[in-house]
Amino acid sequence: MTIYHFVGIKGSGMSALAQVLHDMKFQVQGSDYEKHFFTQDALEQSGITILPFQKENIKPGLTIIAGNAFPDTHEEIQEAMKLGLPIVRYHRFLGDFMQNFISVAITGAHGKTSTTGLLAHVIEGAKPTSYLIGDGTGKGQEGAEYFVFEACEYRRHFLSYFPDYAIMTNIDFDHPDYFANLEDVFSAFQEMAIQVKKGIFAYGDDEQLQKIQAKVPVLFYGFGEENDYQAKNLVKTTNGTSFDVFIRNTFFDTFSIPTFGDHSILNALAVIGLCHYEEINVEVVKELLTTFQGVKRRFTEKRIGTQILIDDYAHHPTEIKATIQAAKQKYPDQKIVAVFQPHTFTRTQAFLEDFAESLRLADKTYLCEIFGSARENHGKLSIKDLQDKIAESEIITEENTSVLNEHTNSVIIFMGAGDIQKFQESYEKQLS
Repeated sequence: MTIYHFVGIKGSGMSALAQVLHDMKFQVQGSDYEKHFFTQDALEQSGITILPFQKENIKPGLTIIAGNAFPDTHEEIQEAMKLGLPIVRYHRFLGDFMQNFISVAITGAHGKTSTTGLLAHVIEGAKPTSYLIGDGTGKGQEGAEYFVFEACEYRRHFLSYFPDYAIMTNIDFDHPDYFANLEDVFSAFQEMAIQVKKGIFAYGDDEQLQKIQAKVPVLFYGFGEENDYQAKNLVKTTNGTSFDVFIRNTFFDTFSIPTFGDHSILNALAVIGLCHYEEINVEVVKELLTTFQGVKRRFTEKRIGTQILIDDYAHHPTEIKATIQAAKQKYPDQKIVAVFQPHTFTRTQAFLEDFAESLRLADKTYLCEIFGSARENHGKLSIKDLQDKIAESEIITEENTSVLNEHTNSVIIFMGAGDIQKFQESYEKQLS
């Protein structure tokens, strides 16, 4: 019996894959830093062993799945090499694994996780499905027909995948520590497109995606008339959104979703398109779209007193805009307060002006110190540079979150991809 040992099991993709294999009755264990990550909760609930990193964890008979964040010089990987154990990188393993199913890769600069979660929820309600979501959620089903997974463009990792279908949500310049410019990002997506085996569903109002070429049909979805799948007659309320779908200009059906903002409609449209193409019963799709609970760290809400606190992973100007707009749709009568922690110095530098522009959509902005990555040098950049571009914005620390108290009857959105949660936790503690 193969025992899989995950080096860096708390990584979002890694923890999800570990759960998939565990559900499929494989033996799974892993190691990581001892610091608590939200991804470990599900692993612990499944009874998966998590060890602190040390070379003694590596024993004969293990197959090593190595997280992308850990170089070959890592002590556990070194030990595995010494013992001659099979070592496979996360994305390579996934590339082989998905060949056993009808696989759907969800990729794009923004919206991957929410769309993957939504598609997994809908398809699972219709057919046996395994899935892997970038918020650390994974589920394996014995006898699964479909495998729905999030595919990340960073470092072109998604080029390890040859899926049956791909959903491409958008192309935008991000990861400036790796990609040179927008053309470089496009070239990665174009290379990925050539590897898809049955069909691509691409957001057609994105001028970059309009140029995508493939060996399989490329079907476009969006708001514009020229899309194959078009959303029209949108009705936006404080309870969600409903819209009509036209397929090649012919009315198909009306759908309702309990979520907010244009990006939520587009995510649903991609899912509707794929399910229509795979001939999944439309009544089932309509029903399941209304029961989707969302994914972790995407517009995750709690009410405390007169305030609504929202935790969101938004870490790019496009995502910040979308999150603030969704909050305004759901809470039109409340003030919107943004608490933002920039993620990486390279991204902050590259998008300084864009960050300022998107944060100005909030009624008030608080900024947290930049969350740097170990692999970059920060030069002279500081959070002050962003503060200077946003009128009346203030810098906040973990110790002085109590200033948020004065915003009664407001929506406070904590945004970022670093450890922004600690600011929210500190504020909640102080409230209690």
